[in-house]
Amino acid sequence: MDNSAPSTGPSTAVPVDTGTSPVGSDGATLSGPDLARAALQAAREQSAARRRDGKKKGGAVRTRRRRGWSGPRPDDRDPQPLGRLAARIASERGWTEHLSGGQVFAKWASLVGGDVAEHTKPVALKDGELTVQAQSTAWATQLRLLQRQILKRISDGVGRDVVRRIKVQGPAAPSWRHGPRHIPGRGPRDTYG
Repeated sequence: MDNSAPSTGPSTAVPVDTGTSPVGSDGATLSGPDLARAALQAAREQSAARRRDGKKKGGAVRTRRRRGWSGPRPDDRDPQPLGRLAARIASERGWTEHLSGGQVFAKWASLVGGDVAEHTKPVALKDGELTVQAQSTAWATQLRLLQRQILKRISDGVGRDVVRRIKVQGPAAPSWRHGPRHIPGRGPRDTYG
């Protein structure tokens, strides 16, 4: 049994009139892309008006806070290059000065040049003073004369204030001293017999 109302003919859709039809500046009814542009412009104007009203009342304009996930821009939670992570850890823990000092030893040949590096070697870096040992007294004298240029090249290559002074040592005879502390006197030689 059919409980539906009898149809009186073919079904036709009746357009619903909202009361106002969008009209452009020239008085023509808008449709399609023009209608979309007009709606977008009206939404922008309403948004700007709300922002102006919020500022006039002295309240801060509320913006929607995003959730905890990362967006299209870089974030600290995104995967990071290893070099950037190592640099950040070094700066947080105060290792930057020690790493810069290590670069002086590692890049010695490129900092001072191959000829000078062949006859000299850095021995120690402490409190901004670099101790360099030369193979001969002639190279020690030459290194003392080149001291200003070497300091400039080091500051350009590694960084300012890593090395402030250079202490040049000539060739050294073998020593019985080992380490920074010692006892005055002849040492173990006086017990030989």
